[in-house]
Amino acid sequence: MTVYVRSLETAVPATKLIQAEARDVFAAQPGLSRLGSRLVGTCFDSAAIETRFTAVNELTNAFRSEDPQFYDPDSGLLLNPSTKVRNDIFAREATKLFVEASAAAVKACPDLDLLDITHLITVSCTGFFNPGPDYKIVRVLGLDPSVQRYHLGFMGCYAAFPALRAAKLFCEADPNAVVLVVCAELCSLHVRTSNDPDTIMGSALFADGAAAAVVTANPAAEETALLQLDHFETVLTPVGEDSMAWNIGDHGFEMVLGNYVPHIIDDHIVGALQPLLAREPHLEALPYTGIRHWAIHPGGRSILDKVQSRLGLTDEQLVPAREVLRNYGNMSSATVLFVLRHILEQDSEPGDERICSMAFGPGLTVETALLTKLRQAPAAAGDPAGMRQEELLQEIPVA
Repeated sequence: MTVYVRSLETAVPATKLIQAEARDVFAAQPGLSRLGSRLVGTCFDSAAIETRFTAVNELTNAFRSEDPQFYDPDSGLLLNPSTKVRNDIFAREATKLFVEASAAAVKACPDLDLLDITHLITVSCTGFFNPGPDYKIVRVLGLDPSVQRYHLGFMGCYAAFPALRAAKLFCEADPNAVVLVVCAELCSLHVRTSNDPDTIMGSALFADGAAAAVVTANPAAEETALLQLDHFETVLTPVGEDSMAWNIGDHGFEMVLGNYVPHIIDDHIVGALQPLLAREPHLEALPYTGIRHWAIHPGGRSILDKVQSRLGLTDEQLVPAREVLRNYGNMSSATVLFVLRHILEQDSEPGDERICSMAFGPGLTVETALLTKLRQAPAAAGDPAGMRQEELLQEIPVA
């Protein structure tokens, strides 16, 4: 049974961070050691990021608050709110992104009735609340209250693939299923000043964003679908459990992102791809460059460099991942969907176009996917989600 992605839409918060300006703020913090200050400059400048988006509007010099919680522009000090303060903001602001991306994905399927959606899968690792984002989407969009709801929490940067894999399984089990998959992450909620190299690297890389897709096995969808979901595989590398982790602290979530992660990926990426490509022996026999599109999760510039070098991919094949990193940073689970959206907007040639995609996360876990691009998606007008759903955002219940 063939399973299709009918739409794939993205959304980001309104506040844009300029990487060079953020670097100067972090480098000017009074608690930094001389080494910490040098690390800030190195990490921010080498990240290959120009802009990122954040739901924390007070992280810019232009915003003023009588009671700043994250950043005081008058003193130039980065503050250190509790995990509760950060999570309260997550409940409010992540809901907006979940709803906005969902509404855009549904709107991109004009013949789809909201009551046709049978399953809803939400994904996030940057906050928790209940009733959660799945509940909010049902209420605000007006989905059937009996829709089957699932939330994948705290999996990290690779979680979009388990969500899409689950959607594929639901559709294969029930040909009438229509699954809405939504990833939303507010990584910037957890940035803070520190001399710790992992914390500095996280502050230089992470950002906020959301993406949503409508998945179905209805044969009629083939006429308009953007993607075909072919195969998924999961591989755990034999080393790296301590090199990438995501823990809850008293002052936000604490990222462990060791500088050895790119080397682990370099050593094990070929083996991680083998089970996926073995699903189609004719692809396994090709050089990696023989697969036209590569949707790589841009966990960081050095990770992309290692993947490109090890697999011998061309500069052109890494453009989608590098441009998403440059314009949006690392938005955890949503990021690889931004990369897929970039590929969908590229000019298409007649015939099927294969996509090999992969994402990396705690464990070290490598999730891979083989997809087929069926047609070109129209470029989004204005912001990445197209026209914002303002009337919906005003109705979101956050209590």
